[in-house]
Amino acid sequence: MGRYVVRRLLQMIPVFIGTTLLIFLMVNVMGDPIAGLCGDRQCDPALAAKLTSDFGLDKPVWQQYLTYMGHVFTGDFGTAFNGQKVTELMSTAFPVTIRLTLVAIFFEIVIGITLGVLTGLRRGKPIDTTVLMLTLVVIAVPTFVTGLLAQLLLGVEWGVIKPAVSPEAPVNELIVPGLVLASVSLAYVTRLTRTSIAENARADYVRTAVAKGLPRRRIISRHLLRNSLIPVVTFIGTDVGALMGGAIVTERIFNIHGVGYQLYQGILRQNSQTVVGFVTVLVLVFLVANLLVDLLYAVLDPRIRYA
Repeated sequence: MGRYVVRRLLQMIPVFIGTTLLIFLMVNVMGDPIAGLCGDRQCDPALAAKLTSDFGLDKPVWQQYLTYMGHVFTGDFGTAFNGQKVTELMSTAFPVTIRLTLVAIFFEIVIGITLGVLTGLRRGKPIDTTVLMLTLVVIAVPTFVTGLLAQLLLGVEWGVIKPAVSPEAPVNELIVPGLVLASVSLAYVTRLTRTSIAENARADYVRTAVAKGLPRRRIISRHLLRNSLIPVVTFIGTDVGALMGGAIVTERIFNIHGVGYQLYQGILRQNSQTVVGFVTVLVLVFLVANLLVDLLYAVLDPRIRYA
């Protein structure tokens, strides 16, 4: 098992370097970030030259990248153009988005897997058809429509929730935004679990367990569900990074000042330091989530760790 973990950790190094380099190059060729600070007006040449020198934008891109990575490994993600440390923005944004993501993942696991198991065991029955139709509707409706409808009905018309989340973003105020954020992924988890359960229910090892007279609950939990969860775990693991980085729409609708909000502001103002810093951390989150998925593979199916 130790060798398996070390091999996965070593594979993360070139992936991290390659993705951060690609992101750094893409952000730095978007345009002139100094010009973006002045808006429609032309920047003062002296001020523009000073800012360009202070932020090292006058150096070659490869040298900027090496300098940036050197600072990253010391915990320094640079300074935004307004003079605020990027780590300070992260300290306020990431806890909020992590709470929102955990709420979304909770809904994916509890509701998605439960519905997937129920429909997979009752394939072709009315409950299966109903859930399939509902999940198809959820997938077809864009997230911003779902979010705006939830905000209008639950927040404005019925007064069940606050239309906008407070700056502290407590967990109880993130339930509806988390459900909105998880809605599409929840539908995919349901359909994926259903398909996997239905396929494995006809497998030989399940028939053998039934022939041996094992209790139905044990067959489902110890044999059927354990093997069926491998593709579901893959989807949920890769979805963690997508939820954290893709929460821009949800955070804008409910006025949540998290990672999505900061990325939106950074892109809008062409603040490359903020964008690159936040995306670098998201890359790390994505890599760690995939490492945990690999470890869960080894737990669910011990044959994988020896592959």
